Amino acid sequence: MVSSSRPIKVMKFEDLIQLVPNWLELPRELTSKILQLLGPVEIVRNARQVCSMWRNICRDPSMWKSIEMIKGFNSPYNLEKICMYVVDQGCDHVEEINVEYFATDELIKKIAERTTNLRRIRISKCLKISDKIFSDAAKKFSLLEELELSFNDLNKDSLEAIGQNCPHLKTLKFNRAYKGIKCTSYKGSKCNKEAFAIAKTMPGLKHLELWENKLTNDGLITILDGCLNLEFLDLRMCYNLVMFEDLEKRCDENIKYFRHSDEYIDEHDDDNDDHVKEYYCKCRDRNRKGIKESRGRR
Repeated sequence: MVSSSRPIKVMKFEDLIQLVPNWLELPRELTSKILQLLGPVEIVRNARQVCSMWRNICRDPSMWKSIEMIKGFNSPYNLEKICMYVVDQGCDHVEEINVEYFATDELIKKIAERTTNLRRIRISKCLKISDKIFSDAAKKFSLLEELELSFNDLNKDSLEAIGQNCPHLKTLKFNRAYKGIKCTSYKGSKCNKEAFAIAKTMPGLKHLELWENKLTNDGLITILDGCLNLEFLDLRMCYNLVMFEDLEKRCDENIKYFRHSDEYIDEHDDDNDDHVKEYYCKCRDRNRKGIKESRGRR
């Protein structure tokens, strides 16, 4: 039987090299977009050291319009130092910053000193940031439109500074770490200072999240009175709230997307880590039902 297979053509190494695209011949704009996909850590530690062309591209401030450094817990690198470097490179071109775990007062001061066009900031799970430093930094964030300060230790002082200095703010996420409160025996402290600060200084808010806040009905009513443009309000795990029928009706009628304190948080709501645990207690449903029945008998 005669074999019909064709002979394999062996290519010379020189010919094979010619088939490989020359990355240095790509348009500069395309190379820039490809490098941006690597993220700040890979760019700073590797990409910018490949060749002079890539190094010059990485120095271009327009490369750093958005800085995202998340899920860096237990990273072997000094993420704060890397972030400071890219903030220096981007300067006034930086419009968005998203960091987790590693931010400190020094990084906040650097961001405030070097950027003037920030529109969006997300700083999550960073416990080494003080209210004094963030309050001072807020004076430089006059163009800010979206802000998330979740799972940190900041309080109403930072909120007041934000409201006084960020007139364009439309979105605020000020969520607390969830620690599995048993709502049947919950006797936590009550505090409306943060709610009052939001209502007083942020009338233009459209989106507000306050997971596990200590506000009471008075704080919620103040927010509803002060933030008349609210379209989204998330009050999950705010167990000091007692949603009487008239208050619940007001929220349902005036807020397009309203998340009640009894609703649970699952893996789709955050980063699926230790700060948010799935938890739902049916006793809250029984309490709410009892309140409605009691009011119906009056």
